[in-house]
Amino acid sequence: MTDNTYLIVGLGNPGREYRETRHNIGFMLVDRLAVRLDLSFRRLQFKALVANGMHSGNKVILAKPQTFMNLSGQAVSALIRFYKLPLANLMVAHDHLDLPFGAIRIRPDGGAGGQRGMESIIERLGTQGFPRIRLGIGRPPGQMDPAAYVLQEFPEGDTVSLSQTLDRAADAIFAWMDAGLEPAMTRFNAREKDSE
Repeated sequence: MTDNTYLIVGLGNPGREYRETRHNIGFMLVDRLAVRLDLSFRRLQFKALVANGMHSGNKVILAKPQTFMNLSGQAVSALIRFYKLPLANLMVAHDHLDLPFGAIRIRPDGGAGGQRGMESIIERLGTQGFPRIRLGIGRPPGQMDPAAYVLQEFPEGDTVSLSQTLDRAADAIFAWMDAGLEPAMTRFNAREKDSE
């Protein structure tokens, strides 16, 4: 494959019972990208649901690993090898507890921050050096166990904000493909009040 092929992986858990949970916001983002690119996930490839399409002359591969979160690296490493992609052309979308709900942060690299799917990907790829987009879900209230919190569905009152966040994150990914990582970070990593 050439340098104008991009792999965008959303992290989540397969199954209807997990579909609307905070942990699945990565799946929600690649679903939003699929809608905007008029693609559908019809193929299972290397333990991931995959959709292929084009954006501004770039080939786009959207993937949702079906292994459950803590084994996400199996699908991601296999897809990277199969498509012979540089890691700079990989973007992983995942939930992030330490960002407030609605915030997004694009990073060129870094640790997993306790996110099990990212831990699996870093382990399988043998490096932390790949782009990711962190989607804020906020900290659990009070003494609530984070593991329970991430598996709860978003409250009904958050529906509009969630949709706006997914649209903004999709815009950020298109900006990354069109203009590069640094311009996308500069534009979309601003605080919420600055980016509205």
